[in-house]
Amino acid sequence: MNKIKISAVAYTNTKAFIYGLEHSKIINKIDLSLDIPSDCAAKVIKGQVDIGLIPVAAIPLVPNATIVANYCIGSDGAVNSVFIFSSVPVNEIKTLKLDAHSNTSNNLAKVLLKFFWKVDVQFTTDLSAETDAIVLIGDRTFGKKNEYNYAYDLGEQWKNFTDLPFIYAAWVANKEISKDFIEEFNMALQFGLNHRKEVLKTLTPTENFDLTDYLYHKLQFDVTEDGRKAMDLFLSYIGKL
Repeated sequence: MNKIKISAVAYTNTKAFIYGLEHSKIINKIDLSLDIPSDCAAKVIKGQVDIGLIPVAAIPLVPNATIVANYCIGSDGAVNSVFIFSSVPVNEIKTLKLDAHSNTSNNLAKVLLKFFWKVDVQFTTDLSAETDAIVLIGDRTFGKKNEYNYAYDLGEQWKNFTDLPFIYAAWVANKEISKDFIEEFNMALQFGLNHRKEVLKTLTPTENFDLTDYLYHKLQFDVTEDGRKAMDLFLSYIGKL
């Protein structure tokens, strides 16, 4: 039997999903790789894997894209791991360094800056550039809020802007996947979410960061109707950038 190739993100926010896949019988039917979000998206777009937990901004680039799971990486308000960190108030930001790890977070920052805060900002991907602010996501943000003058949680700011939740990444396939596999896949993901206590025991504590609060309260894992609505709205805003 040909195994289904799956790419997942190697961040803490995905640990429950990975636990579920690795502790279910489906592990014998898949070839699982762990990547940063941008690489995960590239693998799905290029057909190197069949399913990936990809940044939603990349979905329009995937041939035959289909969301194949009931679960995602999302938040309904503050997520505590997707930020603009800044040395100045947001209305004074002139230059911003983007995060190479995720196209979605970069675009979310651009959308909020243009349409919510209404500021004109120059963007760069030059790691050596001196800028007023940076986009930073994932585990690299844990406990870092106090290191900057200003920290803008992009999940919280999107909620303020639209009154909607936000989906950062969804499980997307680039080919037709059998209903039986999708059902088993969803069951494995749910199994992982049901065992977040076990997942927490495997994580290294981070100073000034509450992992339990993050996995149970900050992250929203269900693909909801409002989440899909927010995703469509976000993609429409990207088209206007």
